[in-house]
Amino acid sequence: MSDRLGRFSPILVNLLIICILFLTACSPPQRVTAEQRMFRNLSLEFVDQYEIPKATFQDTIVGGLGAIAYNRQQDLFYVLSDDRSRLAPARFYTFKLKVKQNDNQIKIDSFQPTEVTFLKDESGEQFPKGSIDPEGLAISPRNTVFISSEGDPLNNVKPFIAEFDLETGEKLLDLPVPKRYLADEASEQDQGVQENLAFESLTINRTGPPEDPFRVFTATESALIQDETLEGEERARIRFLHYVINPVGNPVLLAEHLYLLEPAPVEVISNGLTELLALQTEGYFLSLERTFGFAGAGAKIFQVVIGNATDTTNIASLKGNIAQVRPLNKKLLFDLQELGIYLDNLEGISVGPRLPDGSKSLLLISDDNFNDEQISQLLLFRLVEN
Repeated sequence: MSDRLGRFSPILVNLLIICILFLTACSPPQRVTAEQRMFRNLSLEFVDQYEIPKATFQDTIVGGLGAIAYNRQQDLFYVLSDDRSRLAPARFYTFKLKVKQNDNQIKIDSFQPTEVTFLKDESGEQFPKGSIDPEGLAISPRNTVFISSEGDPLNNVKPFIAEFDLETGEKLLDLPVPKRYLADEASEQDQGVQENLAFESLTINRTGPPEDPFRVFTATESALIQDETLEGEERARIRFLHYVINPVGNPVLLAEHLYLLEPAPVEVISNGLTELLALQTEGYFLSLERTFGFAGAGAKIFQVVIGNATDTTNIASLKGNIAQVRPLNKKLLFDLQELGIYLDNLEGISVGPRLPDGSKSLLLISDDNFNDEQISQLLLFRLVEN
C-alpha cells in the first residue's frame, strides 16, 4: 500500500501546485480605495527653470506675467500682463518657447516675446488707466481668448470675464457675473469680491469641434466678503464658477461649487488660489495655490474633481455651518517647496508642447509685480499619467 502511494505522490504534488495557482489567479483583485477611483493617476517631474529677461518689447515693459496658455496648432504661448493700463495699455504677449536636449538632459533654451496685443473695451478703445486688472487668460475653441479682470472694488471698478479677438484685442462678449460678486452700491461694502482677491484664475474645457458648446471655469482667489469667516476659520471658502458658451445665444452660468483653500502657516501674508487648468477629461482640473510671507513664496499644485460637489448657486452666504455642502474634491499633486529652489510669485499654469523625449509638458510662470527685486520665472515639468 505504501509503495503504491509513493508511486503516485509526484502526481498528487503536481495537482496540488496546479490547484494553488488556480486559486491564486482567481482570488479577488486588490481593493481600490474611493480616492483612487476618484482621482487620476498623475504625477509631475521637475525638468528645468528659466528666468525671463527683464526687457522692453514694442514700447512696453515685459512684466507682471500672471497667466499663460498654449496654442498647440501654432506652437505658441499667450501670456497676460497684469498691468492695469498704467505702464502701458492692458495687453497680452505672444511668446515662443525653445527647448533643447543634450546628453539626455532637457533644458529651456529661450522664451521670448514675438508680438504684443492690446486689449480694447466696449467702445473699441484701449482700456483707460485703472479700469482693468487683467489676471486670467484662456484660449477658446473658436480661436479667441477669454480674459478675467479682478476689477477694483474700492474705486467702483467691477470684475469681469470677457471674450476678446485674438488678433485685434477687441472685446466680443461679456459673461454674466452674478450680483453677489459685486459691491452693493446702496450700502456699505458688505458683499462682493475682496480687493485684489477676485477672478485670478481662468480655464476652458474643449471636448468637441469648434462649433460645439464649450465650458469656461473661473474662481475667486479667496472668499467673497459675505462668505469670509473671521472666527478662527482655517480654510477660505472660495466660489468656483462653471459657464457654458453656446454657438448661439447668451453664455450661461451653469453652476457654482465650493473650493476650500488650504490653510497657511501664521507667517504667511498672502494665500490664494491663483490658477485653474482644465484637463482633457471633463470634470478634472489642476489648481495652483500660492503663498507669500516672511519666509518667501510657496506654491502647491492640486488635482481637483467636480464629482458630486454641491451646487452653491442659491446659497447666499457660505458663513457658518456648511456641513451639508459637499466641496470640490482635492488631492495634493506637488508641493513646489520640495524642489529646494527659489520660488517667485507663481500665478500661471499651462500645458505645453511635447518634450524632445515625447512626454507631455506643464509650465508655470511667475508675476514679478514689475519689481526689480523679483523675477519672471518659468518652470518646466514633465506631466506623467501612470
